[in-house]
Amino acid sequence: MAGRALSGAGRICARSLPAGPGGGTVSNRLLQRDKRCRRRLCPVQASGKDLPSTMASRFVPKATSKNGESQCKVMHAVLHSPVGKIEISGCETGLHEIKLPKMNMPPNSAGEAPATCEVGAGAGALLEPLEQCVAWLRAYFCEPALTASLPVPAFHHPVLQRASFTRQVLWTLLNDVKFGEAISYKQLAALAGNSKAARAVGGAMRSNPIPIIIPCHRVIRSSGETGNYGGGNLMKEWLLSHEKLQKEKLAY
Repeated sequence: MAGRALSGAGRICARSLPAGPGGGTVSNRLLQRDKRCRRRLCPVQASGKDLPSTMASRFVPKATSKNGESQCKVMHAVLHSPVGKIEISGCETGLHEIKLPKMNMPPNSAGEAPATCEVGAGAGALLEPLEQCVAWLRAYFCEPALTASLPVPAFHHPVLQRASFTRQVLWTLLNDVKFGEAISYKQLAALAGNSKAARAVGGAMRSNPIPIIIPCHRVIRSSGETGNYGGGNLMKEWLLSHEKLQKEKLAY
């Protein structure tokens, strides 16, 4: 009698098994071998193709280079700025993240003391995206007029790579809202293509991995209130005041 095909996880290991005497069950030895096969993860499962979508994502491998190492070798740098210690991370492909300090008390008022930016000791030679980021932030705090002529570093973060409304909002903010300007959540939603998505714009601001360069501090409430900010409201107010003051200086 022809053997019965196995189903589920064991089907890759299925064989055409001979029936026992009188058409009964297969031998214990073959059953044990089949159980061992069932316990192994079959090739189709390992790729995630045979799993529910909620589970398949757990099996997606990280991108690796030919020698098996991660393609993304992350470097970190620390910039001591007028608003505190700014942590920068990235790889040779682009910036991963800019982390702002939490501000519990206001720094010197914008323009009250000369702005300075120094890279933390031991940084060594920086990868190009980090070097460009440091140069851009130094200019932002000390010589804002130079930012227009400096290259914006490449970005390498999933939020800015996959197609989504969040990415559209962040790119629109980067390209269309200039130094010293402010825009409401509703206005930015309209610029990004959906005037009814002001709440989604707020979510995009919270997801922004590259603050200051992608200037989510320039997005305020329609009432004129500054609203929330990842670095704290004090920092948002300082950044807006810094830009307003520097823009006024440049106008003379």
